[in-house]
Amino acid sequence: MSLLDLITGNAGSQVASDAENKFGVSKNQVIALLVVAAPLMISYLKNKSKDAKEAEALNNALDKDHDGSILNDPSQAAARESEGNSILSHIFGNSKPEIENQLSQNTGISIGKIAPVLAMLAPLIMGYIGKQKQESNVSAGGLGDLLGGILGNATQEAQASSNPISDILGKVLGGTTSNAQSSNSNPLNDILGSVLGTDSSSAAQQQGGLGNIFGNLFGK
Repeated sequence: MSLLDLITGNAGSQVASDAENKFGVSKNQVIALLVVAAPLMISYLKNKSKDAKEAEALNNALDKDHDGSILNDPSQAAARESEGNSILSHIFGNSKPEIENQLSQNTGISIGKIAPVLAMLAPLIMGYIGKQKQESNVSAGGLGDLLGGILGNATQEAQASSNPISDILGKVLGGTTSNAQSSNSNPLNDILGSVLGTDSSSAAQQQGGLGNIFGNLFGK
């Protein structure tokens, strides 16, 4: 299963529907959030895995709590919201409030609902990573390459696909949109640019930033 499969497949769709029912947000908004949240979480974890202790902690967490079973039973996500919030706090640290604020602005999900919706998505994303780890049979030392490979494969698949969501994912992974203007900096784009290895000064910083991308998804 590729990252695009996670976003557009049954697991992502069911969690988005469950979040819609639970929080009253649009399913499309939740999918748009997943488009950004998945590569963003994976990118942060990739950077953290450069530290041996962090890599070992991630390896243990994946083996113990994220075996991929949630992909077969996505309804688990709603019951694991508290766990998801803890996952996000560990991954993003002090950047968590800023990230949630930018995600709220760019997806249209209210600031009061963005945190719990994101917390529902976190166990799903971790389960996906855990499944990839099992299939690749890697240990702590190989997690950085595994996570980098997930992002690289997603970029290639996005570029090769005509699926509108894959196009959006490709833009997110590239950390850029056309006609970038550094005078209108969007902190989330800076975060994406720095984490994904692009030049933050030329990252997607035009007015509206990722909001324009999501607008295209919703036909706005």
